[in-house]
Amino acid sequence: MIYIFVCFNYFITLYLCCGIKCVFSSTIFFNLSKEIYMYNLICVTGPTACGKTSFAVQLADYFKGEIISADSRQVYRNMDLGTGKDLDEYVYKGKSLPYHLIDICDAGYKYNIFEYQRDFVEVWNQLQKRHIMPILCGGSGLYVEAIVKGYKLLPVPIDEKLREGLKNQSLEELAERLSTYGKMHNVTDLDTKKRAIRAIEIEEYYLIHPKEDTFFPKIKPLILGIDISRELRRNRITERLKQRLNNGMVEEVKRIIDSGVAPEDLIYYGLEYKYITMYLLSEISYDEMFEKLNIAIHQFAKRQMTWFRKMEKSGIDIHWLPFDISNDEKMAFVKRLYDLER
Repeated sequence: MIYIFVCFNYFITLYLCCGIKCVFSSTIFFNLSKEIYMYNLICVTGPTACGKTSFAVQLADYFKGEIISADSRQVYRNMDLGTGKDLDEYVYKGKSLPYHLIDICDAGYKYNIFEYQRDFVEVWNQLQKRHIMPILCGGSGLYVEAIVKGYKLLPVPIDEKLREGLKNQSLEELAERLSTYGKMHNVTDLDTKKRAIRAIEIEEYYLIHPKEDTFFPKIKPLILGIDISRELRRNRITERLKQRLNNGMVEEVKRIIDSGVAPEDLIYYGLEYKYITMYLLSEISYDEMFEKLNIAIHQFAKRQMTWFRKMEKSGIDIHWLPFDISNDEKMAFVKRLYDLER
């Protein structure tokens, strides 16, 4: 095996025969060799408010690719500010870049990971036929992991008896039970009892029903994470929340409720839709809504990072790029990394 030494701006890459990846302050070490396969997917992930979309768009422009969203809530129509779609960021150098799996179902529907895998494969096949590079972009850890590891999942029906038996348990009790299954589940989104009960329902179904040998494409991903400091992340989350409230996020939630979506269905989506709905129902004041929501988003970002660390421990290689360098500098490193591994 031929090992390669690379020195570029913030990045110095060095590989010893032991193949150990090391990190020293701003110096990052990656394992590179000429025997590494060609990538067929580039993934941009990281916690909320780290600038994933703008970087993914620049990657898509360079590689002549198209973006596939890996966000569990951006699938819903009319849920724009609360999910941070920022669709204006998909315009780069005066042209709109194509994206997929955004605005594909109505608010009130409960989209799930099985449906996401199915829809991803459909988009994937279309892009492969057109020789287009898919750029997976999002911070929903379960969605990202389900794609890069190719988990084979089953559609899980509703179990009314199980739901009845769980309805009086607290969220903490449900989370504790969920942890006993020892399997992958998206704990980053479990901030309501309905979601926790659904998660248990899924795990109970898998205990009884063997997973089918369904087709899933062989993914060869280059996974890029945006590494942002905790302090800067917290500041960006709070400022972004203020901006979105000023831009009409409360009015957005009210319009969705007025359109006929039940408040409890919006609460199911958690975070912005949970706390703003509670405010609109006069269950909490505006100040309480802001404080509780701000805290909840910070906690959500922390859980995201826990998920990504778990992915790395399971053998998934994430190349972390510093948030505080420009997208052009990030791009320059990715170009070099991509060319070395071709």
